[in-house]
Amino acid sequence: MPGIRYTIKTATEDEIFLHLVECSDSFIPPLAKRVDIKEYAKKLTAKAQTFEAWADELLVGFLAVYFDDNTKGIAFITNVSVLNRFVGCGIASNLLNMCFEHAKNKQSREITLEVNEQNRAAICFYKKFSFSIYETNGDTLSMKKKI
Repeated sequence: MPGIRYTIKTATEDEIFLHLVECSDSFIPPLAKRVDIKEYAKKLTAKAQTFEAWADELLVGFLAVYFDDNTKGIAFITNVSVLNRFVGCGIASNLLNMCFEHAKNKQSREITLEVNEQNRAAICFYKKFSFSIYETNGDTLSMKKKI
């Protein structure tokens, strides 16, 4: 999409917070019902590798991943979100591809994530990128992709 600028680890805690608040209802269940968004934004800023999509100065797409487990080479995507008015523009795909490239550079062998079983759109999206379900825990599906 023209006018979208992509960056790595440039969003501030406040920008991430505002983005997550606006995207909360896009999650199943809503993000605000599962986490304290202010604390989550603080944690992501401090500990996650982030990939961002911007329209002017507005954070319109956001992906956060943890590369904590260097011994096993496993990365964990904790958040993928796009503002509703920008959904369908390829932003999430671009952010995911940026994440894959970064994971390869860090010698990660696998990327995992969790998604609610009712979030069919997200599950289909991840399957397009070769993620497969490897575990079910209640209503949460764990998915992984080899790098």
